Amino acid sequence: MSHELRAAVRGVETGYPYIPAPALTTGKGTPYLRSPGVHLLARPAVALQSVGEFLQGYDPALEFPQYLNDPDEISPAAQLCKLAGQVCYASFGPRRTYNRDAARYFQNIKESGHGSVLEHASFSFLIYGISRSVTHELVRHRHLGFSQLSQRYVSGKVLRFVERPEFQNDPELHAMFVERIDLAAEQYNRVAEMLIERQRSGVEILSAEARTDLRKKVQQAARALLPNETEAPMVVTGNARAWRHVIEMRANEHAETEIRALAFNLYLCLSAADDLLFNDYEIVTLPDGTHAVETPYRKV
Repeated sequence: MSHELRAAVRGVETGYPYIPAPALTTGKGTPYLRSPGVHLLARPAVALQSVGEFLQGYDPALEFPQYLNDPDEISPAAQLCKLAGQVCYASFGPRRTYNRDAARYFQNIKESGHGSVLEHASFSFLIYGISRSVTHELVRHRHLGFSQLSQRYVSGKVLRFVERPEFQNDPELHAMFVERIDLAAEQYNRVAEMLIERQRSGVEILSAEARTDLRKKVQQAARALLPNETEAPMVVTGNARAWRHVIEMRANEHAETEIRALAFNLYLCLSAADDLLFNDYEIVTLPDGTHAVETPYRKV
């Protein structure tokens, strides 16, 4: 990975890398973002010592308890996946693959396509700076878990928008984007105010009584005006195998531009968090200056 790309990833020393996305505003104060923010929130924690009683239950001649005395440490996610694979073959004795050879172990896993052991290690991310266009595509990955911002339960005060890469360096297209989101924000607020005014005047247009119910009914009606460029933050959880699938499908050179930028940032954070599980990917620079990834071990 180049120095420039490494510099984009922060927090590597904490074990929870992230790539922030700054928020900008138009001249009228409408907030928007131009890149996906990706923050690793959670990763596996492993307590191997509890496995001792399990290992002691076998014939002492097998020397299984020595499994816990491996002098080399690997990441908790890699340790969990390696243990899962070694359970399959009761590979705990002196002839097992030691942690010092974990890279070779996972290379064999990828080459053979035995990716089921990678399903034990899960990673959770906060993702933002992505539009509803992207989230409509991302939620099709049904092997992931999603918690997404609800336009029904949040007010217009937290609305932000996302500028596509194609518009950012073209003055005319950027100006049209700014005009469009300023108008969308203005019309959203205007419609919300009109709905409240009508409700308060006695017209039961929203069929709402309680104040919280009224706000919900206002927001669910006003959101009809919001474009696909509206930001849709979410928390996403997936196991290592699932994330590999996302990377291969969405950080591919043939993927749509905006979701490819997201998938590439996810790859940068995952590879920084656990090199053993994601070190087979190679970065490719595309003719437009953006990046994609390739691996010889697809669909592990």
